Amino acid sequence: MIQALPRLMTFQAFLDWKSEIARYELFDGVIVEMQPTGSHERVVGLLNRKLNALLEQGNLDYLIPNTAMIKSLGAETSYKPDLVLIKPSGLSQEPLWEQASVITLANSLKLVIEVVSTNWPDDYARKFEDFEVMGILEYWTVDFLGLVRRRYIGTPKQSTVTVCTWVDRVYETQLFRSGDAVISSGLLGLNLTVDQIIKVGK
Repeated sequence: MIQALPRLMTFQAFLDWKSEIARYELFDGVIVEMQPTGSHERVVGLLNRKLNALLEQGNLDYLIPNTAMIKSLGAETSYKPDLVLIKPSGLSQEPLWEQASVITLANSLKLVIEVVSTNWPDDYARKFEDFEVMGILEYWTVDFLGLVRRRYIGTPKQSTVTVCTWVDRVYETQLFRSGDAVISSGLLGLNLTVDQIIKVGK
């Protein structure tokens, strides 16, 4: 669930203001408070464990931060994804990383994940378009409750993980449903199924 706070703000003022406790995003200067549910947080926890296990197993040099934000190309817009996989080698080029753990360059990112809730139009439209324009290599939307319109997840509506891979400057999408393993071309050896996500999200 989200709640817009009625004030306009520049991105820099947002960085100065944002709380370390609550979770906020900035959409065209409007502060939006994110209010995740318990089931949403259980799914995020599972994904975090699976990614960390893969990183440990493969001795991969990536970082999963707790509070990083992504500043979109829109001047007064920044997102706080549920999970971000960062390439530490790119952080030296990030002007806002040391000051505020903000990512501005697609080259710093390996993967961005949003676990879908009632604000799903943002995940499937706005963020999809912004991340595609930025050139972020991989973006997942995890609709563990089958909330999204059929145009995005097909018929019948069901729990779906959509993996978007950046190819020739656009996202190619692949849908994974119950019975499927989630496959990422950039994360070989990932041990994750849609059924695991459905089970933990109940």
